[in-house]
Amino acid sequence: MRFQRAESPALINGHEAARRFFESCFQTSADARERLWVAHVDDGARCLHVECYEGEPESVGMPVREIIVDAARLGSSGVVLAHNHPSGDATPSSADCRATRKLVRAAEALDLSILDHLVFAGGDWSSMRRMGLL
Repeated sequence: MRFQRAESPALINGHEAARRFFESCFQTSADARERLWVAHVDDGARCLHVECYEGEPESVGMPVREIIVDAARLGSSGVVLAHNHPSGDATPSSADCRATRKLVRAAEALDLSILDHLVFAGGDWSSMRRMGLL
């Protein structure tokens, strides 16, 4: 599913701005599936494009190839990731950390920065950048 902005680009410059940007994507508490949202940004942290990837009840894959292809096509300087944990625990799992590190390694070849990866669960959220995991 592809989404494109219709108004002025949002600024996603820091974990608080990222939280505000993505929180409405995860406000449905009855959501039983994980979803991964990827926001591509330019050098000024202005959002260029947003993509959503559907997952399963307990996981969502990290579509590394698709993210890299979109970044090259869009000329992105960075990406901000966000996904939900229907379990209610906003702590990044070891699988979340491994998948994000895999994306970081792939992105290095394009000089693409992985700016943050947020995990939302109910009213709680965590930032991998803020936790020192990125």
